Amino acid sequence: MRHEGKVALVTGAGNGIGKAACLAYAAAGATVFAVDIDGAAAHSTRNAIYAAGGEAQAYSADVSQADDVQAYVQNAIHQFGRIDCFFNNAGIEGVVASTMEYPEDVFDRVMAINLKGVFLGLKHVLPHMVKQASGSVVNASSVGGVVGAPGLCAYSASKHAIIGLTRTAAAEVAQYGVRVNAICPSAIQTRMIDSLAGMYAPDDPDSVRDQFVARNPSRRYGLPEEVARVVLFLTSEAASFVNGEALMIDGGRTAV
Repeated sequence: MRHEGKVALVTGAGNGIGKAACLAYAAAGATVFAVDIDGAAAHSTRNAIYAAGGEAQAYSADVSQADDVQAYVQNAIHQFGRIDCFFNNAGIEGVVASTMEYPEDVFDRVMAINLKGVFLGLKHVLPHMVKQASGSVVNASSVGGVVGAPGLCAYSASKHAIIGLTRTAAAEVAQYGVRVNAICPSAIQTRMIDSLAGMYAPDDPDSVRDQFVARNPSRRYGLPEEVARVVLFLTSEAASFVNGEALMIDGGRTAV
């Protein structure tokens, strides 16, 4: 799964799975373009890649804003001339509340970042890949995109919709030598899962972890690095005939 000579664009690159993917791409020989709404976090990822001897650039953008998305794509093309791998990863969890009580403004913000942000990324990256007649996209869905997630109606709805976007885009661009897939992680040890645990049980967040772990046949959270390795596989030549898939990375969570 080497990526020498490739340019990898990653959104949500400042922490968690996105940062792990950036580091993995760099270790595999790719040049990395790290995008995050938190510019300091994006630069921290870039600096970590530099420290390891890799090449990277950082860029601050809000993926829910079309002008920002156009700008990060054009900046990547200006700097590196192409985009070979696109990990369309940026997302937020929203709040924990029943569908009946979910705040409308939070619902709108979750959908804007998680769903519209993925759509805008596809809209502005795919034309460059089609022109190149090559490229691979991985969209970040979730186990919450294939099963219900009580208390997370906006998050679950956005992640379900990402799978539909993925399959549609995959069918549209396959003829040009471009592939689009999605990943569906379960609970991964990141800031987001800690945030959710704190919202589900403010007085005992560890109990939420215990419940998540108990429902998973692997009896643990996944690690960002484990997800990153699947992202690299999907954008590598090893996955050259994998297209339109929503790949579970869940330790067996959806198998039972």
